[in-house]
Amino acid sequence: MAKKLFGTDGIRGVAGEPPLDPGTIVALGIALGDDLIRRGLAAKPVLVGMDTRESGPGIAARLAEGLRRAGVETRFAGVVTTPGVAYLTRTGQFSAGVMISASHNPFEDNGIKVFALTGYKLPDEEEHEVEEEVFRIVGSVGAADPVKLLQTIDARPYLDFLLSTIGAKLTGLKLVIDCGNGAASDLAPQLFREAGAEVTAISNRPNGRNINLDCGALHVEGLRKTVLETGADAGVAFDGDADRAILISPRGRVVDGDAEMLIAARRLHADGRLAGNLVVSTVMSNLGISMVRTPVGDKYVLEEMLRRGAALGGEQSGHVIFREYATTGDGMLTALKLLETCVREKATLDELAADLTVYPQLLVNIRVKERRPLEQLPGVVKEIRACESALNGLGRVVVRFSGTEPLARVMVEGPDLGQVENWAGRIASAIRGELGG
Repeated sequence: MAKKLFGTDGIRGVAGEPPLDPGTIVALGIALGDDLIRRGLAAKPVLVGMDTRESGPGIAARLAEGLRRAGVETRFAGVVTTPGVAYLTRTGQFSAGVMISASHNPFEDNGIKVFALTGYKLPDEEEHEVEEEVFRIVGSVGAADPVKLLQTIDARPYLDFLLSTIGAKLTGLKLVIDCGNGAASDLAPQLFREAGAEVTAISNRPNGRNINLDCGALHVEGLRKTVLETGADAGVAFDGDADRAILISPRGRVVDGDAEMLIAARRLHADGRLAGNLVVSTVMSNLGISMVRTPVGDKYVLEEMLRRGAALGGEQSGHVIFREYATTGDGMLTALKLLETCVREKATLDELAADLTVYPQLLVNIRVKERRPLEQLPGVVKEIRACESALNGLGRVVVRFSGTEPLARVMVEGPDLGQVENWAGRIASAIRGELGG
């Protein structure tokens, strides 16, 4: 049976509206607590962290109330990154970890990501069991009486761990760090300064409503401008929960997840640490090296990495997983490892990514009223097949529904930009005609 609450990256929606209304959040806390009890794990508390959205504290308090009703205690880490919650969960005395964030979405949205005590996101089957209980009990949870949460868990062990992953200090590097007014706003500048870099921090003054607002990993124009104006060696942009990073080279090149994986893969290979000489990536990626492809979502990248024993995987969006160190995408770790490579090889990001051949690629998002299987949309299928025929094996077309938003996504990639734009527009128009919201 298909999941109804959990998407490709947890539960996500508009804060205050289902499924992030108070009653459903309390029900989720109860269901998660009951799940831990069934698995014999409820003796240890659940770790809860959040990004900087104004709705975060209320969601955390209601989730803790649900856990309390189930007989499970909560420990609060305050503002911390998603990979920080995953690390602290797997290395601390916790039964599970919960991150309250909608990642790259605007402040009006929020989300809930759940990690097992291993630091990995819950398997699909367990998510389904939890959400089925939510649907059974949500109508009977009654009024929410949020628990008062005080921060008792510090992120210092996580920062120490990140620093331990690099063998070369970043001394002498001049960096611009765009924190996206999100979870990395305090942590990232501190981390990179402790790593030895000279840091200029921007978009690091969150007010609850400016997370991802014209800044961060999805909006790197301001970062690029600052890098070029200041003569910095690199720029780094994080999204709201810092599970992804996009870098900017000294010449202003955008170093996305594909370039990041290429640089990282070559370094790992040179060090004899690229297991199986294999990189795992998604159907949305544009990487010019041999890889195994997965559905979109770093959760599915990680599942394939574990199945194949791969050391490196990720997405073009900047979610990169170094399996030796992390159980999820980690933007701060990714940036540290790439900048360490710059130091070790005495090379700039421009030089390290110089020979990456990237075809023009266009991603179009279409708001939809409903999600129906593509095979039930004959007009869309017709345009997709015509596009594939026109590309004649020299490009790709990917059409999928977002796992976190009411959107259909059309990605077309090929050697000619005009052709790419034409086909992306035609397929998008066909989707609007059948499902437009």
